[in-house]
Order: sequence, then C-alpha cells, then structure tokens
Amino acid sequence: MKCTQYLKDRLPAYILYATAYLFSLIFFAAFHIAVQPIVIILTIFTLALLAAEGWNFFRKKTYYDKLTDCMEQLDQKYLIQEMLECPAFYDGKILYDTLYQANKSMYEQVGNYRRETAAFQEYIELWVHEVKLPLAAMQLMCRDEPTSKYAGQIRRMDACVENVLYYARSRNAEKDYIIQPVTLADAFREAAMKNREILLERGITLSAEKLDVTVMTDGKWLCYIFGQLLSNSVKYISPERKPEIHVYAKDFSDRTMLHFRDNGIGIPAKDLPLIFEKSFTGENGRIGAKSTGMGLYIVKNLCEKLGHKIEVQSQQGVYTEIILTFGKHDYYRM
Repeated sequence: MKCTQYLKDRLPAYILYATAYLFSLIFFAAFHIAVQPIVIILTIFTLALLAAEGWNFFRKKTYYDKLTDCMEQLDQKYLIQEMLECPAFYDGKILYDTLYQANKSMYEQVGNYRRETAAFQEYIELWVHEVKLPLAAMQLMCRDEPTSKYAGQIRRMDACVENVLYYARSRNAEKDYIIQPVTLADAFREAAMKNREILLERGITLSAEKLDVTVMTDGKWLCYIFGQLLSNSVKYISPERKPEIHVYAKDFSDRTMLHFRDNGIGIPAKDLPLIFEKSFTGENGRIGAKSTGMGLYIVKNLCEKLGHKIEVQSQQGVYTEIILTFGKHDYYRM
C-alpha cells in the first residue's frame, strides 16, 4: 500500500477539511477573535488530523501489505482468506467477511462437483462392467470365425469400452496401481496377443528385441499403454510399403528406454508438439483413420502418474517413434 495512493484516495476528504478551515477562519474574523487563540485551535485540530490519518494509514498498510505478500507467495490463491486474521478496521472486516462467504460458497460448489464426478465415474465403471459381459459373450460366439467382419467390429467395440474405463480411472490412477518389477517382454507380449487379430489382418510385421529388462511399474497399466501404441501404429500404416513395427529397449545405469517405432505415415512437424493434448486429432486424424485424439492423451496422463517419461520423434511419410523412459529408483524396492 503506497502513501501517495492513499493520499490520492483521501483527497476529497482533505478538500472538505480545507474548506472547513477556511470557513472557520472567516467565522473567527467576523467575531474579531484574537490571532493567538485561532492559531492554537487550528494547530490542535491539524495535529489531531495528522495523527488520525497517520494511524489510519499505517494500520491499513500493515494489513494490506500482508494481504499482498500472502497472495504472491500462495500457489493456490483461493486459500488467501485462511492466511489472514480479521482486521480491526471496519472496511477491512467487510472485506474479510466477503472473502469468507466467497470461500465457503466455493468449497460447497467444489464439494458438490466432486460428489457428482465421483458418482458419474462410479456409474461409468459399472456400465463398462455390464457392457463387457455381452461383448465377451459375442466374442465367444465368433471364436470359430475370428477373422469375420463381425468379430472385428466386436473387437473394436471392446477396445472402445476399455478406453472409456481407462480414461475414467486415469485421473485417479494412483489409487489403482501397484508398482512392482515388470518385465517389458511380458507386458508387450500380452498387449500383442490382445491385438493379434488386427495385426494379422493388416499384415504387420512385429519384431521385438532386448526386452528382457525389468522395470518398476504397474503391469496392467503398462500393457494398456503398449496396446494404445500398437493401435495407433495399426491405424496409421502407410499404403506405400509393408507395415512394420519394431520395439527394442536400451538399459542404462539410471534409466531404461523403450523405443516403439513404426514405418507408417508419420506425423507432420507442426502436429508433434500437440499430439498429447486432449482431443487433438491433427492432420492424420482427418485424412484416413477415425481418430478421437484421446489415446495418446490417456497414455501421457498414465505415464505422468506412474513417473515415466514419454516423448515422440517422427518424420512425415517415413516413421514414428515413441520413446518411454523408466527411471530406476531404489525406494521402489524398499
């Protein structure tokens, strides 16, 4: 709180005080009062005014400076009311009470939103559980014709339902994962088996090497991540050459890097910074495959929850390479 701004704000009051002093001088002169009493009276009133203004300024300055400092230091600005005490001056009390009521209303709204969100997530998970039963039954019906168009559509439906479930859980993945040693080969083998029909149907050559590496992660979530990467590679194969997917790992003292590379249509350079954004489909999502822009967003979210790093390299028309980095932390093994 600056003194100049305070004085500027109080200027109308000071003009009224000056006018009152002027009329007082006119009154004293009209009654022929001696100069000495006038000087003494005006001096007393002036000193009282200065003392009152100084006291009022410094107590407000102390409070509002603390308010400003707290606001700058807080990451969550809405907690400002919790950091302050109720001030002694009236307009400060009005501000404090207003902040209190606003915060109370906000907490109530946030509480309602969280309850509604939790109820909706619970409903989605229940719906996924229920809808998977008839899907599993239809898959059994089509087991004698795994390459039929009906079986393919059922697999697509099952994958879409699974995406819904993982997206609903990805926001609170920390409540549903178990960090333990997982072999990359096992997780990738499971993901490949789940997608074997579509890989065979599209004639994709799948090769993997040096995956006998153990990383600390959640096996179920990692398998889902691999499945999404396979799905993306299948979705964006190039019609100009035989589709291939090559997966390999590099093990270092402080990290393990898994490279997932395909020779598909690649990603335009302008789209690369945005591919992990929610609902971003980009140029490739408009020219062929039907893309929702949610797959890589969920993968990125899961990697962040699990403490892994994900990055992408690509050249349009040549290749796309996804790199997953798994850190090595001793506390995971404690």
